[in-house]
Amino acid sequence: MTVETTTERVLRLLALLQRRASWTATELAAELGVTDRSVRRDVERLRALGYPVRAAPGVGGGYQLGAGARLPPLLLDDEEAIATAVSLRLASGGTVAGAAEAALRALAKLDQVMPPRLRAEVRAVHGATDTMVGAGVEIDAEVLVTLARACRDAVRVRFGYADRRGGRRERTVEPVRMVTTGRRWYLMAWDVDRGDWRTFRLDRMGGVTATTWRFRPREHPDPVAYVRRSVTESPYRHVVRVRLHATAERVRDLVPPTVGRVEEDRDGWCLLVAGGDDLEVVVGRIAMLGLEAELVDPPELRAAAARLAARLTAMAAPDD
Repeated sequence: MTVETTTERVLRLLALLQRRASWTATELAAELGVTDRSVRRDVERLRALGYPVRAAPGVGGGYQLGAGARLPPLLLDDEEAIATAVSLRLASGGTVAGAAEAALRALAKLDQVMPPRLRAEVRAVHGATDTMVGAGVEIDAEVLVTLARACRDAVRVRFGYADRRGGRRERTVEPVRMVTTGRRWYLMAWDVDRGDWRTFRLDRMGGVTATTWRFRPREHPDPVAYVRRSVTESPYRHVVRVRLHATAERVRDLVPPTVGRVEEDRDGWCLLVAGGDDLEVVVGRIAMLGLEAELVDPPELRAAAARLAARLTAMAAPDD
C-alpha cells in the first residue's frame, strides 16, 4: 500500500479546486480521504504558495480558488499541458510585439518539467504542422491590454490615428471588441465625434489611453461580420458582387475572409462580395478561382472583363 505524501495531497486538493467553482470542507475531505482539519491545513499550504483560496462562511459557504496578486505555479493535466505547449510554439511567431520571446521563455519552462511522453507528443504535433499565415504587423502588447480592459470595463479610449493617406487625428471611441485576422488586429468601436460605428487598425494607433469616462454599452452589429465587411469593402473604390457556381463553403476555402465575403445563394450558387480599386485585377482574380461566374455589380465589371478577355486573346494568338 502506497502512503500519499502531504505534497501529493495538496496537489490533489489544488486539482479539485480548479475543477469546480466551490467545494465545502466536508466534500473535499471525502474526496481526499482526510479530516476537515487536514483540509484546512492543506488550504493554508496552498495560500502560502500564492494560491488565493477563499473561504466563504455559513451553510452555503465553501472554498473557492480566486484571482490573486501574483501568478502562482500552475497545475495542468496532460491534455492542458499539450494544448498549452502547442499554442506557445505557434505564438512564438505571432503578431504581438514581445510575445514571441515571452512565448519561448514560457515554453522552455514548460518543456523543462514536462514528462518525456508528453514532450514527445508536443513535438510530434509541431513537427507535423505548418502554417500558411505570413508575417503580420506587430502590435504592442500594452496596446492590446489597454484596449481589452477598456472593452471589458466599458470606458472610453483616446488615441492618435493615421489614415491611409498619412493624415493623423485624435479619436475618442467607445470600444466594443477586438478582432484579429491572423495578420492584423482591428478594433470595432463607436466613434464619439463622428457618431457612428468604425473599424480601427491597431497598428495605426498611437498614444492609446483609457479614460475614466464610463459609457453605457450600445446595441451594436456583430463585431466579426462588421470588421469583415469593413476590411473587404470600405477601403476600396468599387464593391464587386459576383455569383459563383459552387457552395459557399468551397468558395470560403478559396477566398480568405479579409479578401471577400461569401453568402449562400440559390440553386447551388453563392454570392461573393469583395472590394477593389482596379476592376480588371478583380476580374482576373475571379477567373483564377476556376469557377463558373456571373458578374452582377457594378455594371462596369462586364466592360472590364471584356477588356481583359481581349488582351488575353491577343496574347494567345499565334504569331504570323
